[in-house]
Amino acid sequence: MSKNSNLVAVIALLAFAVPVGAQSTAATKSTTQTTPDTAPATKSATEDPNYVIGAQDVLDISVWHEPDLTRVVPVRPDGKISLPLLNDVQAGGLTPTKLAEEITTGLKKFVTDPQVTVIVSVINSQRVYIVGEVTRAGAYPLLPGMTVLQALSSSGGFTEFAKMKSIYVLRTEGDKSTKFPFNYKEVIAGRHPEQNIVLKAGDTVVVP
Repeated sequence: MSKNSNLVAVIALLAFAVPVGAQSTAATKSTTQTTPDTAPATKSATEDPNYVIGAQDVLDISVWHEPDLTRVVPVRPDGKISLPLLNDVQAGGLTPTKLAEEITTGLKKFVTDPQVTVIVSVINSQRVYIVGEVTRAGAYPLLPGMTVLQALSSSGGFTEFAKMKSIYVLRTEGDKSTKFPFNYKEVIAGRHPEQNIVLKAGDTVVVP
């Protein structure tokens, strides 16, 4: 085949390649095109719909298409939050869903069909305490489903004097205090996993 013939063949291949590339780009754009905005229903976006908001929690209040009303606010010690137009709103003791409903009701005086979402972005009101022979004793945020073993993993490990077989959880409910034994050696060995209980707000893990 002559050099001119080879050149013609290359030009022909390039002529076909360009449209294919253009089609590929167009296809990519069509698959990444976003759908039109739709108004969300009034809801809570927190993972646990039964979570009860408490003092020092941080809430993300979003009002759809109302940026001036959308903000992140802390819950004050009195359980209230401050919002534009509504001033003080009681948040403590409510679930995120219930608070979203309360804000929606209040905003209807000022906004047409307000759509409100409440997210608990930082949980500060629910804590557990780890004391005794650990590297970092103190208060820790209670995460959903947190167990004794998970809580201990946050404390930086045991000191050389820790009695890992004699750990216990102290839980106070009303006037009643309950002590739950936790043998670290047994639990990590897979024995008596029932000792690795799910913690509740206010529980104290004691490492003697």
